[in-house]
Amino acid sequence: MPLKPSQINTFTMLKLPAAYFTGVRAREISETHCITTVKHRWINQNPFKSMFWAVQGMAAELSTGALVMSCIRQSNAKVSMLVANNKATFSKKAKGRITFLCEDGQKIKEAIDQTVATGEGVTCWMKSIGKDKEGNVVSEFEFEWTVKRKGN
Repeated sequence: MPLKPSQINTFTMLKLPAAYFTGVRAREISETHCITTVKHRWINQNPFKSMFWAVQGMAAELSTGALVMSCIRQSNAKVSMLVANNKATFSKKAKGRITFLCEDGQKIKEAIDQTVATGEGVTCWMKSIGKDKEGNVVSEFEFEWTVKRKGN
């Protein structure tokens, strides 16, 4: 069973307070996808009156990272996770509520299954697309997650 959005949001509040206090929230998670949102507010804006790129990055990373955490939990194995690289493109000012969607749950499940079976580190690129309320893409992020079985 995947993690619940409330569990992810509690984790964010306790372990990632910058994301929590800027308004990043998990809204939905399944075995295949995760949706996070963040609303443009005074605390997360840039001097150009749109959302600061790093806040978008936190919401995007959470949509990928929550899938990684959920898959690790479902594997019942001890697996470490770490972002090794990331890429981002920005196509429109981020205003209002931005929704990030990652649909790479199957990709990370396969990577985790591989590291559990072999003990070798495995990398997996995961993509998160941020859209405004009109459905316009405002940013796209890609994160290269490294997963590795801990111990024997």
